[in-house]
Order: sequence, then structure tokens, then C-alpha cells
Amino acid sequence: MPEMEEAIEFRPEQPLVKVEDLTVHFDVGRTGFWGQKRLIVHAVEEISFEIYPGETLGLVGESGSGKSTTGRAILRRIPIVTGRIFFKGQEITGVDGNELRRLRRHMQLVFQDPYASLNPRRRIVDIVAEPLIVHGLARNLKDAADKVADLLSLVGLPPDAGGRYPHAFSGGQRQRIGIARALALNPEFIVADEPVSALDVSIRAQVVNLMQDLQKEFGLAYLFIAHDLAVVRHISHRIAIMYAGKIVEMAGRDAIYEKPIHPYTEALLSAVPVPDPKVQRSRRRIAHAGEVPNPLEPPPGCRYQTRCPYVSDRCKQEAPHLAERSPGQWAACWNR
Repeated sequence: MPEMEEAIEFRPEQPLVKVEDLTVHFDVGRTGFWGQKRLIVHAVEEISFEIYPGETLGLVGESGSGKSTTGRAILRRIPIVTGRIFFKGQEITGVDGNELRRLRRHMQLVFQDPYASLNPRRRIVDIVAEPLIVHGLARNLKDAADKVADLLSLVGLPPDAGGRYPHAFSGGQRQRIGIARALALNPEFIVADEPVSALDVSIRAQVVNLMQDLQKEFGLAYLFIAHDLAVVRHISHRIAIMYAGKIVEMAGRDAIYEKPIHPYTEALLSAVPVPDPKVQRSRRRIAHAGEVPNPLEPPPGCRYQTRCPYVSDRCKQEAPHLAERSPGQWAACWNR
């Protein structure tokens, strides 16, 4: 298994993507005898962050924490309740129609499942050429053929790949095809929604290294959504930890891994296995008891109060704000 390359330290400039107090709710119907109570899933609540050109922000958390929802909201694929989204200094929160279509040329998505994200009835050349034709960068398939061949070569696929169907490729190769499709419009920002979680461990490093090489070559910015903290550490410049729809800690990758502040971050990191058996046996696993809050009726105050060993009365009444606790390291906790 090839080793993953370390992400190069990043020097910030003007933010490419800026999110301010983003909130996303989903209406899932009504309950009660007469349907008098509306059920609302509080998927994401008032989160803020920035992503700079050429930077990777890793977004980490449990299933259902709101990671994928955040990525899709930034790309304007799902509606938001409140908040503002900026791209290259311009607010895009309310854009629609042709303006939104033009915007999507600069912001693309790499899907989690390389099997479900590719149409099994279409050849690879058709799949990769489609965004070029839809956005008017090529008149037809023949006009796009050379560009598609270059893209497939760029992601490490053989010259004859374009004429084959998705079933002829492995999971790692299919994800490379998905990356080629995302690159077709020369985007500046890519949301990678758990792009290696469905792949074998032996090929995850290959895909991660490919994404890093493409970032260096084209100056791409990534929102890298993942469960695997080992992968996130290698590819990310900064890391944001999400819990129950809220960002509870955000910092440079080394600060997160070496000096975590929030209790949830500590618990997550303690669960990451270490390849050295002696070191692994000596590590203390932090397991916080309690129930994950119901997203239909989240508790007042801190979302982590039901599992936190440091919970106080203030935690149950007032939600902590994400505040800078040390240079470049932000955390939302009253007691740490």
C-alpha cells in the first residue's frame, strides 16, 4: 500500500469560500392525530468557516452530524434556512437560474459512492463529456473527445477507458472517473464527500495522493468530508469537527491532533488506531456515555451535553460559541 503524502502547509490569502451562520433544516412532515405538529430536522445550525485558494479543509464527524448537508448547501444543491455563502467575495446565497448554472462551473462535487454515481448504461466518454456539452464548452461528443482523453489520462486511466462502461472498472478506477468528471469544467473548488470511504484500504492512499497532485497542479480548494481521521490528517491543512449539526472545534491539523480542546474531539482521536501494537495497547480509549441528541428536538444549550463528562448547568442552558482558545484554534466549550 503506497504511503499518503503529507499536505503542504498553506499560506492564506483572500477566502475563496466563506460561510457565515449557515443553517439547514429539513421538513419531514407532520405528526399527531390531526397532523398539527410539524417535524423539522435540525441538520446544520449556525456554522461559519472559510476556505482559501489551494487549501483543504477537512470536515469530520459522526454519521448524521451534518457534514454532507454542509457541502451540498455550499454548492446550492439544497436550500438553506438562514446564513450567507460567499464565493470569491461575492454572495451566492440567493443566486438561481443562469447565474447559478454559471457558478457551478467553478464549484463541483465528487460523490461518495463510485458505483452509484456513474450511469451504468453510458460509456465513460459520455459521462465525462456531459458537463462539457451541457455548459457549452463542447458542441458534441466528437468535439469533446480530446478533452475527455486528456482528463482520463490526468487521473491515471488507460487510453481505451473512454469506450468502456462503468462495470469494467474497479471501485478505485470509478472514483478516478468521478474526479475526471468533476475536473472537466476547470473548477476552483471541489466538495469531496467521503471520496475514499467506499474504497478498499489498499487503494485509498492512491486516490488521496491523486487529489493532492491535482491540487498542486491546478490550485484547487477542497472541502474534504470524511470519517477516517488518518486520511483527513494527511490531506487537510485545517480540520473542522462537527457534532449534531454544529462545529465544535476548528484548527490547523497538527493542533487538532496534538492538543485537542473539545471533549468530542478527544473522544474521536482516541478511537483512531495506531499501527504500532505496543503503542496501541498503551493508549487510553475515551468513550463518552449517553445518547446522541434527537435532531428533531435538539436540547437547549450545548448539543454535546448528553454525553459530555464535563457538563455543567451553563451547558444545559446556553449554547457555547465557537471562540478562539489559542492562536488559530477555535472551540465551542464552556468548561475546557
